[in-house]
This record gives sequence, structure tokens and C-alpha cells, in this order.
Amino acid sequence: MDNRIYIDIGNTNTKWKLRNEYFEVSTDKFSLENFPINAEIWISNVTPFFFSNNANIQVVISQHKYKSLTNSYKESNILGSDRWLAMIAAYELCSGNNFVIIDIGTAVTIDVVNKSGHHEGGLIFPGLKKIRNTFEFSVQNEFHDLGMLADSTEKAWTIGTLNLIVNAINHKIRELKAKFPDALIFLTGGGYIEIQEFLEFDHSYHEHLVLDGLEFYANNMG
Repeated sequence: MDNRIYIDIGNTNTKWKLRNEYFEVSTDKFSLENFPINAEIWISNVTPFFFSNNANIQVVISQHKYKSLTNSYKESNILGSDRWLAMIAAYELCSGNNFVIIDIGTAVTIDVVNKSGHHEGGLIFPGLKKIRNTFEFSVQNEFHDLGMLADSTEKAWTIGTLNLIVNAINHKIRELKAKFPDALIFLTGGGYIEIQEFLEFDHSYHEHLVLDGLEFYANNMG
């Protein structure tokens, strides 16, 4: 619908979709006041962002079921809405297949859905920026070899932290592929750009997977 706006509020950046166009701004600069007052707004929010009571705003909470897609959490609403909506988007894109979603943002999340639509569960661990902020070391990005040994603290920290993220993802996908060899792998999230060349598995990148899932959800549940 032309008057619908789909918004994905993340810890670092906020994205929205309006009339098939995508937009993005840092979350600390985001405001709902910039949108038309008569717009129907659908929101995924994983932050403490406050919403005043407004009949035109629908904040999505994860459900137990979407079509044949089933949430594995005993308390469905505890699952982050961004993870649920990414699963919905992947489900709509490849229903009937095993699939894995990796969202690389402030946190890295991995979720697995089998071909019957059952969410097998997932993992969460800190993203690259979060890990690097644990110590006040500078980052030096002029390299393309994870196997190198560094000759400065900046390079050592850069390579070491990147190894943590890349090795964790590659290792987990090897494990999952042993159980689901035909699984399709979807990646999303702003952190993908820095690690993409080091990934050791076939995958497809969908920059706006959560927003697309939000649109699917609104069109089918709204």
C-alpha cells in the first residue's frame, strides 16, 4: 500500500521502506516526526525507542506462527522482532527449503529453519564493532589476509577481532551444513561488507531482509 511505511529500528542504524525505496539514518538521528501523520507505519524495534500511543503505528512482536513458519521460543514474543521478520522474508523467498539466516550487525545472530518451516533455534554473539570497543585499541584496515601475523598493535587487534567473527561464522556454518547440507544461506546486516571476502560458503546477501519481512508480515497479518 502506498501509505504504508516499514521501519527497522536497530541499535546503530534505522532503515525504512516507502513506495519501494529504501532509506537509512543513524538511530540517534531518527525521528518519527519526519513521516506523514496519515501514514500507516509498521515497525520492528530492538531498542528502547519510545512510541507514543498512535493508532497508525503497528509495532511488530514475534508470534508463534506465520503461515507454516513456527517460532521455536517457548515465549514467542521474547525472540527479537528483527530475527523473526528476517525469517519471514527468507521463508517467503524459499518456502520448502532448509535455510539459515546470519544477520551481522551490532550483534551477530544465526537462525536455522528446516524445510517444514520449524525454527530450530539460533545463536547470538557480539558483532565486530562491539568486540573492538571492549579495548581502546585503534583499528587498521589496510590488509586482506586473515592468516597474517601483525607487526603492530593496531594490526594485531584488527586481524584478531576479525578472525573471531569470521571463524565463528565459518565454523558454525560447517556444523550446520553437516546436518542440513542443502540449506540456503541468507546474509544481511551492515557488518557483512567487512567480512564478505572471508566467508567460506555459498550464500546470498539481502541488504534489507528485515524490512522485506516486515512488508510480508504487514500484507499477510495486518
